[in-house]
Amino acid sequence: MSAPVSQPTSPMVRRLQQEVDLPLLALTAALVALGLVMVASASMEMGARDFGNAWHFLQRQVLFAALGTMAAVAAWNVPLARWERAGPWLLALFLLILVVVLLPGVGRTVNGATRWIPIGAFNLQVAELAKLLVVMYLAGYIVRHYSTLRLQLAGFVRPLVVLGAGTVLLLLQPDFGGAAIMLAIGMGMLFLAGARLSQFLALGGTIAAGMAVAAVAAPYRMARLTAFMDPWQDPFASGFQLTQSLIAIGSGGVTGSGLGGSVQKLFYLPEAHNDFLFAVFAEEFGFFGVLVLIALFAGLVWRCLRIGLEAQRSGHAFGAHLSFGVAIWLGLQAALNMGVNMGLLPTKGMTLPFLSYGGSSLIVSMIAVGLVLRVAREARTPAPAPVPRRRSRAARQSGGAA
Repeated sequence: MSAPVSQPTSPMVRRLQQEVDLPLLALTAALVALGLVMVASASMEMGARDFGNAWHFLQRQVLFAALGTMAAVAAWNVPLARWERAGPWLLALFLLILVVVLLPGVGRTVNGATRWIPIGAFNLQVAELAKLLVVMYLAGYIVRHYSTLRLQLAGFVRPLVVLGAGTVLLLLQPDFGGAAIMLAIGMGMLFLAGARLSQFLALGGTIAAGMAVAAVAAPYRMARLTAFMDPWQDPFASGFQLTQSLIAIGSGGVTGSGLGGSVQKLFYLPEAHNDFLFAVFAEEFGFFGVLVLIALFAGLVWRCLRIGLEAQRSGHAFGAHLSFGVAIWLGLQAALNMGVNMGLLPTKGMTLPFLSYGGSSLIVSMIAVGLVLRVAREARTPAPAPVPRRRSRAARQSGGAA
């Protein structure tokens, strides 16, 4: 009997396998699809009550996912060299959006926080875009000033001035959670770039002390800290959201109540489709479901780090640090959101990437993945060696180096 003849792979499939990192694409698609399912499950009652349409939030989230997909494809098609050259413009845009949102009549205020810029029917949460911009700017800065960053204090301090300015502007919104994540992303990227450990620890301790002072200086932040330490002391006021989240997670048990079976989403748990979507997920899918979700995020972070290492080995320094920054950002934000939902951290308004309802978070996160996919695409080809600069006439005549 003759051996079976393998079917030839179509050119489109071969091109996809060569130019797209399929594991990262599959992990992202799984998280986005899971997010759509959970947004539908957690928001149907609210949509029916507030808009007369049980599918209101799902329909909008599907639109956001479609826009995010198009934006990710567009980012994937742009060579990394263009993003690297655009570093100063990215920095300017980073500061611009954080200032513009605070201007009277421009920024949209909800529950005392001015964090959104209305763009037609869409509200841009500037902190989400700021995280992506700071990652891209720092990746370029690290490449341009690599030696200075490792050897001189000035090279370490300059990007921290940018981070400090962004932190102050975020605290004015106020957005303490966004400021903390942005600082952590920046510090993590600088540490991986080789900043001196002594400088890193000294400045990290100073920043931690400053954030602690900012946390206790505002009465509402102090109330959140008190509620976090003992939410059952005032379960119907300051501790209400956290106690309801803990009830949801505890009710899930090992296997959960099943998709759509959450009780806490029935107007008990505030922000059930947004910041506290994880609690609804844990109630419906239980401990095993939570393990699967954590595994998906861990796989996503691992894949971004792996792509960054591959880019580093092939000489694509900008892409490597960009991938590292995205890994730190998405992994840290997912861990913090889960920690808040489980009562391990003070309550902060931050989304679970790819899952929580919200256009800004979903679209920007998908753009970040599109950029990492571009890194993977370019990392498969070694970077061209830098062209040496021509020596000056005086240097040639004297035999010295230019």
